[in-house]
Amino acid sequence: MKRLERFLIIPVENQVRELDAKLFFACVAARHGFSSMIGSRGDVDFQLGRVPRGIYVAKSMTPRSKKVFRILSLLGHELVGWDEEAVNTFALPEVYYSRRFSARTFQAVQQLFAWGEADAELFRKYPHYPGTPIHVTGNPRGDLLRPELRPFYAPEAARCREKHGDYLLINTNFAHVNAFYPVLNLLDPAADDGLGRAAIGMTHAYAEGRAAHKERVFAAFQALIPFLHDAFPEQRIVVRPHPIENPAPYHALAERHERVVVEKDGGNPIPWLLSARALLHCSCTTGVESWLTGTPTVAYRPDPSDTYEEPLPNALSHACFDLEQVEATLRRILEGSLGRLEGETPERLIAHHLEGLSGPLASERIMSVLERIVSEGGDAPAPGLRDRLEGRARGRWRRYKKYLKSRKPDSKNRPEFQRYRYPGLEPAALAERIARFQAILGDDRPIRIRPMADHVHRLDP
Repeated sequence: MKRLERFLIIPVENQVRELDAKLFFACVAARHGFSSMIGSRGDVDFQLGRVPRGIYVAKSMTPRSKKVFRILSLLGHELVGWDEEAVNTFALPEVYYSRRFSARTFQAVQQLFAWGEADAELFRKYPHYPGTPIHVTGNPRGDLLRPELRPFYAPEAARCREKHGDYLLINTNFAHVNAFYPVLNLLDPAADDGLGRAAIGMTHAYAEGRAAHKERVFAAFQALIPFLHDAFPEQRIVVRPHPIENPAPYHALAERHERVVVEKDGGNPIPWLLSARALLHCSCTTGVESWLTGTPTVAYRPDPSDTYEEPLPNALSHACFDLEQVEATLRRILEGSLGRLEGETPERLIAHHLEGLSGPLASERIMSVLERIVSEGGDAPAPGLRDRLEGRARGRWRRYKKYLKSRKPDSKNRPEFQRYRYPGLEPAALAERIARFQAILGDDRPIRIRPMADHVHRLDP
């Protein structure tokens, strides 16, 4: 088996949330002489037996990853990772652990990268933590929120302002009760136990309680949208649904209210935050991102709960518990007397949860670890021929089973759902984004882009 190559495998699940940061990470990797394969996670995973022995950068350690992790091991790829959702975790650690980790998948990861010390603490306190090295580096998504990276989004932010003028941005977070397919919700009346796929890792009681909470907040947000439309006639109301939400309820509201617009453009939320007059959310990760962009932010909490709300985004926002408070807070924001939430508490929370917001980029910190892995030949021995053949066979069988599942009516493997979650970029658009990242990095060395499969590209320095 050939030695470990300077080759990264970078899967992306949700384009809106992940692609720009991982593309930037690939650009930083190229400065270190690393090639990358980047694209839709499912399509990337189908290519694992066709690429050089490299380093797979996992986005999570969920129980559903065990088959892919086994294939990676058989093929000789190194496995490192972070938890993409660790910056906005469940209020109850036991729920977070049961949904996001399993003993088997955690054991397979050879190096862990933490967003901040809070994330590292969650890793260490996991009951099945095997002692895997943890590097508190920050995350490439945090890099994009640093002031020096802000110019990357200037063209998109300008287009948002040109299209909508002054607007209030609502980012929704109701995929557990308003999923693209109903079977992806927390509750599924057609299931034997009444639970949907979003309830994986939850007790029946917790799933029912969380679903009831989310339904109440979802209903309140559907009332909030027309309320804002009428209360602020000089503002557009721009709604951006969660990447795997069903947008139909919001389109129905937009049809009845002329200044309500639903945006599902497949793009990153950062330019929308930069150009909005204010953000409204409840327990949404964009509440963290908006604090870092300086966007005034309101957490509308009509059903406050220490059990079911994700705490960090709300703690970084102006909390409002009824529509009258929302209106009063927004009027102060729009008149310029109120900005983002300031004080010792938000500063302390950000410092605890997010490393790499100053000094070396998080991407550079991660690359220093990956450089060591390659220079030392990898953390695991190269596999023999039998293992490699088994890995390829398992990969082909997994692909065939995914194909069969994609033919089921409500499967998350259906092409229309996968493209909703990952619309993709044409090579020209990908090249344009890479060129802008390189300009910010001050790197004029060309990066070659080669399509490898649908929604998968190889980047070579």
